[in-house]
Amino acid sequence: MQLMQYEITLPADYDMGIIRHRVATRGSGTDAFPGLGVKAYLVRERGHHGSPVNQYAPFYLWAGLSGMNTFLFGPGFDGICTDFGRPPLRAWHGIALADGPEHASVPVAATRTVEDVDAGIPLADLTQRLLEETETRARQPGLNCTTVGVDPATWRLVRFTLWSDLAPDTDPGERFTVLHVSQPHRRDLPGVGS
Repeated sequence: MQLMQYEITLPADYDMGIIRHRVATRGSGTDAFPGLGVKAYLVRERGHHGSPVNQYAPFYLWAGLSGMNTFLFGPGFDGICTDFGRPPLRAWHGIALADGPEHASVPVAATRTVEDVDAGIPLADLTQRLLEETETRARQPGLNCTTVGVDPATWRLVRFTLWSDLAPDTDPGERFTVLHVSQPHRRDLPGVGS
């Protein structure tokens, strides 16, 4: 499983209705995309939920590299590059994924935290800890699914969670609004411990 995200930060006075319209008219284009587990079309709006910026920041869970490569090096990603320029891409190797109590609901919010991996912890111990934390986290009320991945180039990890309602105030990290979710191959994604 591969996790991927790009962020397009927009001017403070940008009309976010343009992004909402873009997602409303184009989002269904990934509803049957080969190899795509989940794509959450995310936005942050300046002044909402503590966001200092306007941002379009889709987050992807890929069942494998083939689908991800088809998207990146085909017409899927080209549309973003044409309209906004080629954004830097963040990618993480998936460690764990777990469905929550609201896994059948349509998510409306997301949270993301990114942190450094402690250089002193053995990677096998880190993996076991992340598996256990993900499984425990997935039990929270209102949680659709949660995942964690590691970027071995920077040794940073990401925790990403989809919520069926607003994310609880106790959940740390950046908050996003979910405009649309495509999940054609969600069942092909490995679960906790796979």
